[in-house]
Amino acid sequence: LDHHNERWEELCAHPEWAFTSPPFPPFLHIIRGLANLVARHPRTIFIGAHAGCYAENLAWVGALLDRCPNFYIDISARLGELGRQPYTARRFFLQYADRILFGCDFGPQPQAYRLIYRFLESEDEYFRYDPDPLPHQGRWHIYGLGLPEDVLEKVYFRNAAHILNPE
Repeated sequence: LDHHNERWEELCAHPEWAFTSPPFPPFLHIIRGLANLVARHPRTIFIGAHAGCYAENLAWVGALLDRCPNFYIDISARLGELGRQPYTARRFFLQYADRILFGCDFGPQPQAYRLIYRFLESEDEYFRYDPDPLPHQGRWHIYGLGLPEDVLEKVYFRNAAHILNPE
């Protein structure tokens, strides 16, 4: 945790967000615990917030989605991670379109919603993922996924409607 960390500003502003091990358990131990919990309860629907809690490793999230049909994810507060891996993220959205939910971690902020829509709907390149002058999670830019209409419809509302009112 020094100035070489790409999230240095975020961690300086919120030192309580640095869940280092020790004293906390290692991240992989926690995430494997989540996977085990989801697998042990196949009749319970789980929604993994923040792109399944591991947006920087979509292969891991995809493997859990493959193994556990009761697991869904939302995209809240993970544009920064998803948008910096646009090819992988787009393939992921296309493959798991039935299991991804729209989500955000903020109230009514039209600028922030416009960024999410731009990320999901456009093929724009190298744009800011955060409406604030200093991004909350790092000083990189993202790329739009240009998702097809049928996938957008599922992410925006059909998947949530299915969970809330299964057929």
